[in-house]
Amino acid sequence: MYYVGIDIGSTASKTAVRGDKELMFVLPTGWSSKETTITIKDRLLEEGIDVTSDEVKVVATGYGRIAVDFADYVITEITCHARGGREMAGDDCTIIDVGGQDTKVILVAGGMVQDFLMNDKCSAGTGKFLEIMANRLGVTLQELFDMARSGEVLSISSLCTVFAESEVINYIGEGKKREDIAAGVVDSVAAKVAQLAGRKNITDKVILTGGISSSTYFTDILSQKLGKRVEPTENGRYAGAIGAALLAEEKSKRRR
Repeated sequence: MYYVGIDIGSTASKTAVRGDKELMFVLPTGWSSKETTITIKDRLLEEGIDVTSDEVKVVATGYGRIAVDFADYVITEITCHARGGREMAGDDCTIIDVGGQDTKVILVAGGMVQDFLMNDKCSAGTGKFLEIMANRLGVTLQELFDMARSGEVLSISSLCTVFAESEVINYIGEGKKREDIAAGVVDSVAAKVAQLAGRKNITDKVILTGGISSSTYFTDILSQKLGKRVEPTENGRYAGAIGAALLAEEKSKRRR
């Protein structure tokens, strides 16, 4: 048997497989979630996993989950991220997921979701904001973090991405150091994420998931602002897909 979790995010689509063969891969979502799901289906077939087979169970989650027309189950992001985060951090934890479109804070107690929050629709506190600012500075996301380490924080106070980008453009025009602008960008996102998480009574065990989950620099800044240690996760970007695969397995076994 194979249990497949597919997390169609706004920026990247993650797939995790459990069972006779275990693997994970990520693809850019691109403009069409539907086309991305076809690519995922073909990629799985190359690995000998036919999603149309009775020996394969699929759970879809994420922004474009309804596009996965071959899914056996469609489950919300909160449920899948909580299950994946619980696998990484245990039954009592707080999961902070900084995604491309939104940021989620999920509180898990006794292995169950107790509460959650999502940010407002503006992308200023998300991974997309970091990508936009990295592009504006002409660097990759990793280079943005590397530059920020050696910079002095410049204040970026706007809550809107458009206005925040204008602040960055003004700094560039004033001849400010890129390292200082980068530090301001990362600090701004961490502050917004911490503000969101601070609205709940988060647990002592806190992990970061999403596309920047392996960044020790970002987790260090976020930890300072939260007053609690936030742990980076090696496979945190796959949390939703891993949770979906686990739920596919659990649902399949219950049905038997």
